[in-house]
Amino acid sequence: MTAFPRVLLGTSTKMYFSHERTLAWCRAVTEIARRHPATRRGSAGLFVVPGYLSVPGALETLDGAAMVGAQDLATEDFGPFTGEVSGAQLAELGCTLVEVGHAERRRLFGEDDAVVRAKTAAALRNGLVPLVCIGESHRLKPEDAARECIRQIDDALATAGASGLSGPVIVAYEPQWAIGAPQPAEPDYIRTVCAPLREHMRTLPAHEGSAVIYGGSAGPGLLTRIADSVDGLFLGRFAHDPAAVEAILDEVCVLLGIAEVGAGGTGTISGAGGAHV
Repeated sequence: MTAFPRVLLGTSTKMYFSHERTLAWCRAVTEIARRHPATRRGSAGLFVVPGYLSVPGALETLDGAAMVGAQDLATEDFGPFTGEVSGAQLAELGCTLVEVGHAERRRLFGEDDAVVRAKTAAALRNGLVPLVCIGESHRLKPEDAARECIRQIDDALATAGASGLSGPVIVAYEPQWAIGAPQPAEPDYIRTVCAPLREHMRTLPAHEGSAVIYGGSAGPGLLTRIADSVDGLFLGRFAHDPAAVEAILDEVCVLLGIAEVGAGGTGTISGAGGAHV
């Protein structure tokens, strides 16, 4: 797989959207992505993780304007597993990535570290990018949170490593105490956790080209405050409004010194000093 864009922005619709609303969202985001300078220039890339039933429609509607993934996958590729969807099936449809180990899967469905290891390996085995969700369950000192998150990354990749599987990974840092909260974690906290996560991923040659993004009540206005320590955002409910996606793409233009913004922005940006992202 080719390298990710400089900034990666994505969202999961969880079970909030109907099928028709999912397709309407995809149509709106496709229109934004086709005309926005951040995506047209390849500086930003988008992804969406809809419900299973909407994956084929999202792939057709987006038509390459954004990557499409799934919210979960089975640990096995084929067999008598009623109700499961395998990585092989997702790859056959044309999915690029798949979410693994979200805190809600752990809390609601009892997924433990062993299941996360098996699902991460299943994703890589089928040529999918695992979107591995990590994060501390309660607020820690940020240095301690970083150590815990690195432990979770290494554990999630353990089975893949033992099997000789390789490929890029998207690490979604979502402190569990910030998921669904009114505000994300503080920018300094995020930066102190994510900077060492990025450095750690660069030490894993089997997963060259990986990205670290922040999730947990992430929305407009956050990227400009943490861009030196992350590769993008895993957007929450704020991204349910396509206008918010465009607003964050406008932030990418400011960060990278692109001297124009989308139609929903404030006009030409002059003198924007491209920040290191």
